[in-house]
Amino acid sequence: MRWQVLAALVAALCNAQGALAQTYSAYPGKAVRFIVPYPPGGATDIISRSVGAKLTAALGQQFVIDNRAGGGQKIGTALAAKSSADGYTILLVSVTHSINPALDAKLPYDSVKDFAPVTLIASSPNVVVLHPSVPATSVKALIALAKAQPGKLNLATSGNGSGGHLASALFQSMAGVRMTTIPYKGGGPAYVDLMSGQVEVMFTSPNPTLSYAKAGKLRAIAMTGAARSPAAPELPTVAEASGLRGYEASLWYGILAPAGTPREIVQLLHGQTVKAVHARDVREPLTAFAIEVIASSPDEFGTHLKNETEKWAKVIKDAGIRAD
Repeated sequence: MRWQVLAALVAALCNAQGALAQTYSAYPGKAVRFIVPYPPGGATDIISRSVGAKLTAALGQQFVIDNRAGGGQKIGTALAAKSSADGYTILLVSVTHSINPALDAKLPYDSVKDFAPVTLIASSPNVVVLHPSVPATSVKALIALAKAQPGKLNLATSGNGSGGHLASALFQSMAGVRMTTIPYKGGGPAYVDLMSGQVEVMFTSPNPTLSYAKAGKLRAIAMTGAARSPAAPELPTVAEASGLRGYEASLWYGILAPAGTPREIVQLLHGQTVKAVHARDVREPLTAFAIEVIASSPDEFGTHLKNETEKWAKVIKDAGIRAD
């Protein structure tokens, strides 16, 4: 009798595993919702639509871009966190995903525990840019000027808690300087005042900043990444130009799925996304925008998420940054 029961259990387990294997091999059997918690336009749009098109072609089902902007990425992220963990919802996130927990203690989701990492797609540095009237042509000169005139230099950000804001806060902390931070409601208004000279300094996305710098409207002096950017190899990193060892602040982009999504599906999505971002027609446009392809493993992305969340929580606490 015991052998019969054991045999029945083994048979049931084998049948279940076979059914699961068949389910995974048939994935995706319908359209996949690709939530992008930003409005159309910009780097997130380029990445999501390029990758989504490649996944559609490779897997035979539509990966439908669903822009759910608002709340500093929180609206779309919360929607993804509450979705079924069946592989039919994925989420594009940026560095803001690791910043939000320290700015909002009442997030309707846990930025780490409620998601299954798929891959860290790419990373892009900020560029440190000045109005041409500022008498500094290097990072060391900027630090010397800021130390000589504490609080006199006005620093624009695209909003409290934005990636550029935190990059500048980390810089000020490590360099021991103080500038007057002026938050704007988006990068557009900040650029207008920066180019008119109403503010003098900004840490911001290379696109379209490098174009303005090449036209002489702004002066780019450094990049905030860990290494020089192929998009502007003439610009040093902040660390190498200033001696601030360990300084690095990147704008990164990755894909998450709801926690509990089967590992087999996560691995399939990872593999196809890696192929997508390494395709020439995807990689080259990203490189032109100073976005470097990374395509990490799910575990590497998970570690990156935890490290970034801890890093920016400390910067936010030390600088006393609050959400708008």
